[in-house]
Amino acid sequence: MMFQTTGHRARTQQRVRLGATAEGKLVSLQHDYVYHRSMLDAHHEDCGEATAFQYSVPNLRVAFGRAKRNVGSTVDMRGPGAVPGLYATESAMNELAEQLKIDPVRLRVINEPKIDEELGLPFSSRHLLECFELGAEKFGWARRTPAVGSMKRDGLTLGWGMAGCTWIAARFPAEASVQLRDDGTARVACGTQDIGTGTYTILAQLASQKTGVPLDKVEVALGDTSLPEGPLSGGSMVTASVVPAVFAAADSAIASLLTVATAAPGSPFEKRNPEELAFEDGRVFVKADGPGAAVPFADVLRRANLRLVTGSGKSEATFGNPKPKFSTHSFGCHFVEVTWQPEIARLRVSRVVTVMDAGRILNPLAGRNQIEGAVVMGIGMALLEHTSYDPRTGAPINSNLADYVVAVNADVPPIDVHFVDFPDKEINALGARGIGEIGLAGIAAAITDAVHHATGVRVRELPVKIEHLLG
Repeated sequence: MMFQTTGHRARTQQRVRLGATAEGKLVSLQHDYVYHRSMLDAHHEDCGEATAFQYSVPNLRVAFGRAKRNVGSTVDMRGPGAVPGLYATESAMNELAEQLKIDPVRLRVINEPKIDEELGLPFSSRHLLECFELGAEKFGWARRTPAVGSMKRDGLTLGWGMAGCTWIAARFPAEASVQLRDDGTARVACGTQDIGTGTYTILAQLASQKTGVPLDKVEVALGDTSLPEGPLSGGSMVTASVVPAVFAAADSAIASLLTVATAAPGSPFEKRNPEELAFEDGRVFVKADGPGAAVPFADVLRRANLRLVTGSGKSEATFGNPKPKFSTHSFGCHFVEVTWQPEIARLRVSRVVTVMDAGRILNPLAGRNQIEGAVVMGIGMALLEHTSYDPRTGAPINSNLADYVVAVNADVPPIDVHFVDFPDKEINALGARGIGEIGLAGIAAAITDAVHHATGVRVRELPVKIEHLLG
């Protein structure tokens, strides 16, 4: 029942037409797409979301149509819009590179835009060229020979492919609260949720950095309607959204603490004004005296006979801003190796190198895990996952996890993830952008490019099937 009640990605048909000079400079780009949706819904699969700003092109047209069908509802499956859209446009760029006999990385470098040409705005931070450079170096791209089937290892035919990727960077509205307690601990709370993306750890890190409370002494409360309203887990925007709210809440709690420090009888700061005090590393001190005579905030609260002080903070949304000053996105690229055994028609993804420009990464371990998981989803998108509908009823035929095939451990190769560290201060004070869905963008195009390099077959329909390669 889950296959019909929770929604799924829309089926799309896309057509990309590129015009370019012999040197590889794009002169025109046309992206047309049709997607299906149910008779009752108004879901929009925005495949053209990234088309207008990913590369520089003077003549652009993006158009779409909808096909209403008697099927279950389509929804924003992870990586909606840009993910299927980039499969088409990045695949087209790879086919153009082959026809022009230009390295696909070089083709993208040639067409790197200086601004967002759709909006006529500067990018808040765009370091896609650095991603290409680092990814090519880590993957060993310079050793690639472009001829189909020309690379071998251990009796296997190798295929090397690549693609670029992008995802929106923005903030949803968010609120948070921070408590400083008389036992030296802190509590940070927000009504958002952790769906396995590391939100608990991120909020603890933010509160710890602002208050000086050790990470293991910070309590995080999430996922309850009684908590300050938090962002939804969508669009890869939770982290970017909560940073300003938590920082504002911490500043508010610290301001309350300094007021308490000057008002409590017997306090060493009793005759001071709050403006004369400073807070650093969990301690209160007089600015003029420096931190040498600092007092732990827990001592200040106990002397005031208070269990805790609380601060609240909020941040405004930037998502949907009708008059933005910058174009805000994350960028990246994937380099993929596949192995092909024509004797037994065996195709495997054997190696992936991914480089992301996603602002400042607050938790590199969790961040890398996010991208790895998205790449695994991309392997499923490219090689395994497909829904078949009963033409009589519109119901999915393979509506179970035996017939709907997803990637498992045996399908997953070593995935080498790197981040280029360029904080984006237009998003928040730390320069952190959300990640997760961007790891799924572009990976299918890189895989099918590698499949072509190994087999000579351009597969334009996902997932890649053995019959495509043996036809």
